[in-house]
Amino acid sequence: MKWLLIVILSIAGILILIVLIGALLPRKHTASRKISLHHPAQTVWNLVSGPPTWRPDITHYQELPPHEDHRMWRETDKHNQTITYEAIESTPPHRLVTKIADPSLPFGGTWTYEIVPTGDSCTLTITENGEVYNPLFRFVSRFIIGHTATLDGYLKALNAKLGS
Repeated sequence: MKWLLIVILSIAGILILIVLIGALLPRKHTASRKISLHHPAQTVWNLVSGPPTWRPDITHYQELPPHEDHRMWRETDKHNQTITYEAIESTPPHRLVTKIADPSLPFGGTWTYEIVPTGDSCTLTITENGEVYNPLFRFVSRFIIGHTATLDGYLKALNAKLGS
């Protein structure tokens, strides 16, 4: 019985330490990734600004009514997590800024897509300005998953779709 109590207290102590470390981490973060693609800027723009049906992690996509003339949509991923997005800035085929439009989530923020043409190719830079509200999730995002994991997965899927 004594060992069980020690194990339970140890696990509780570790969880408390994780939450404390998470509480000390900044709520906001910025992460960025860049990729050179052997496709015209318009081709890349059409993919990043259109329906995400090309992404293997998306199982359901739904266009929503516009909000203040901004495009709105909802994505459901393979883990059954649904997120609503809003395109808050759109300058085809060069710049797109999207934000998470669901204040009930434990995270939020924007992704800025910048496409720079270079002849028949282009460079895509995606910058995440994220916020993680829950200290436990903040710890996990920073030390376990990493702030760039979603960006890396997105660019891997884009690269696969384009066959670059």
